[in-house]
Amino acid sequence: MSHEFDEEIEKIKEKKLKELLKSPEKGNVIRKGNIVNLDFASFKSLLKSESRPILVDFWAEWCGPCRMLAPIFEKLSEKYSDKVVFAKVNVDECPDLAEEYGVMAVPTLILFANGIEVERIIGLVPEKRIESLIKKYLK
Repeated sequence: MSHEFDEEIEKIKEKKLKELLKSPEKGNVIRKGNIVNLDFASFKSLLKSESRPILVDFWAEWCGPCRMLAPIFEKLSEKYSDKVVFAKVNVDECPDLAEEYGVMAVPTLILFANGIEVERIIGLVPEKRIESLIKKYLK
């Protein structure tokens, strides 16, 4: 039985590797509405170049609370996109970023100001809590 499990794991690894090899060129920002999807290179570039606060949603496709947070994040991005950059990082596609920022659970929202982490929310929280965090750092 253990042998069958190992074979299944290898098949999953091969499938994931093929998907990663087909993914768009790294370092590109992929925008969906007011939200940018980042990889390692574009994340670092954004932190260096952006003067507005940046709210980053570290998430995963398989995460139920992440899927529940998505419409809240999108709604807030529509309301505050002129004052705050809204970004998403898929932790399965960017495990190095998740590790670098100590993301141990998803969803994790991290607010950056001047390229430095200033606030963090872990887990699914009400929209009003996220909005109050945003308002705290608006100029």
